[in-house]
Amino acid sequence: MTDILLIALYAFLGAVVAGLLGALVLRLLRHRSLVVSLTVVVAVAVTAMLAGTLTVAWQMFLSPHDLTVVTVVVAMAAVVSLATALLLGRWVVARSKALTLAARSFGTGGSFAAPDEPATAELAALTRELESTSARLAESRERERALESSRRELVAWISHDLRTPLAGLRAMAEALEDGVAADPDRYLRQIRTEVERLNGMVGDLFELSRIHAGALALSPSRISVYDLVGDALAGADPLAREHGVRLVGRRIDAVPIEVDSKEMSRVLGNLLVNAIRRTPADGTVAVAAECSDAGVVLSVTDGCGGIPEEDLGRVFDTGWRGTHARTPPAGAGLGLAIVRGIVEAHEGRAAVRNVSGGCRFEVVLPQAGPA
Repeated sequence: MTDILLIALYAFLGAVVAGLLGALVLRLLRHRSLVVSLTVVVAVAVTAMLAGTLTVAWQMFLSPHDLTVVTVVVAMAAVVSLATALLLGRWVVARSKALTLAARSFGTGGSFAAPDEPATAELAALTRELESTSARLAESRERERALESSRRELVAWISHDLRTPLAGLRAMAEALEDGVAADPDRYLRQIRTEVERLNGMVGDLFELSRIHAGALALSPSRISVYDLVGDALAGADPLAREHGVRLVGRRIDAVPIEVDSKEMSRVLGNLLVNAIRRTPADGTVAVAAECSDAGVVLSVTDGCGGIPEEDLGRVFDTGWRGTHARTPPAGAGLGLAIVRGIVEAHEGRAAVRNVSGGCRFEVVLPQAGPA
């Protein structure tokens, strides 16, 4: 038993010396290639085994022949181990370089293409994460391109829509100033109408900027959907009469919701104005409100004839106005973008789909809890 303990002690001491030397070498070479680190690790393992073996052999007073045999056996094992470490290191480094080259596409706006060669479990996990990140970046780039395109269109349309009334205002002001206006009162009424329209456009831009900046402050209160829809129908009735459009309330459930009544009235008002202006005379705009598993669904159905399928996903984008003329009263294309912003601020969602003869805009809001 004592001999075994001594052998274990000598072997341990020899291995410790080799291990300490190996740790020092690894520290000095810690910034070098993975191949070097693997080679050092294998060399430390073989050296530790050789040191322990030789120490035990020396203490056991083996013959020179036996000691030579042991040394040769350990040396051959060391050669094979080092060769294996070099091959493994070169393989891992090659897979890492291939992964690095594939990852460089992130910086050039491309997509990540995973290397075809097999890799270790860790590199495979890293590859999957890079693929997931690439997909998210691609979606982000697409959203950014869509937003940038929307911003350009918005600037162009706003510039056009502002230029027309401003030119009219200047002409009418010059006519009044020169005293050549045949009916000054009519000019003044027209000036007031144009100013009101400009004021509405500026108000929409301000509202949209607050929504995009996350500065839309809500003051929610508990109200009935029935009252909310009734007020919106009353406000839109004069415009509907002017355009010869019938406003009807179909199924309207008197359910409570927790919303900012001012902002939600703006949502319904924008949807109704949009529906009335795009519904031909003698057409019908229907409003409904009902409970569903998703929450309270407010809907406005018009008779516009429908929206092309390829445009349905862009209806709520800033500045989108479809194929309608880009002149008043088409507006600046901000109303539906404001609708979506306000609804999402209430933790709801806005959607649109085609129905027979027109389209149906839906606003889904969380139902209020018990009072």
